[in-house]
Amino acid sequence: MTSAAPEPARRLFFALWPDEAARRALARATAKAVRHCGGRPVPAENLHVTLAFLGSVAQDRIPHLQCSARGLATTFAAGPLSLRFDRLVHWPRQQILCALAGGESPAAQALATALRATVAAAGFSPDLKPFDVHVTVARKVARPPAAAAMRPVAWCFESFALLDSRTESAGPVYSVIESYPLVGSEKAGK
Repeated sequence: MTSAAPEPARRLFFALWPDEAARRALARATAKAVRHCGGRPVPAENLHVTLAFLGSVAQDRIPHLQCSARGLATTFAAGPLSLRFDRLVHWPRQQILCALAGGESPAAQALATALRATVAAAGFSPDLKPFDVHVTVARKVARPPAAAAMRPVAWCFESFALLDSRTESAGPVYSVIESYPLVGSEKAGK
């Protein structure tokens, strides 16, 4: 009896995926703190806000996941989503330095909650850790930066995305599989 080969899978997550200019602005605003924390900077092209981490998903289930996200996008009434990152925090247990969005971010919180509920109802297993609107800017951080303040950086989103995460010799590489609008002509009348 031969055992079946494992089904191909991809490591997936949903995120708010900023444009290149927004990522560069955040990298510049946090560069000094990242240099002084003793950590490994996250490359600017990888900066994002994770909404729901799914982990390993079988290749043949990805279309079902995409369909669930499309359904949520058509009913989720967020409009453009704006975040303002204005402080840094060191999470010692995870050994990361993060930029945090100041003030309340109810739309981002609602989107993360809705995504997690939608994909769980569709039979997927999202990570259910509490959601904080943050961007990891450094990993393997040895010490917190001297100051937690940073020059504020605003990010604005008109969509969220499903991303694939691959680990290569140079580090993680993220690829957008599909984007889902938070605004659009079909929502204009709502």
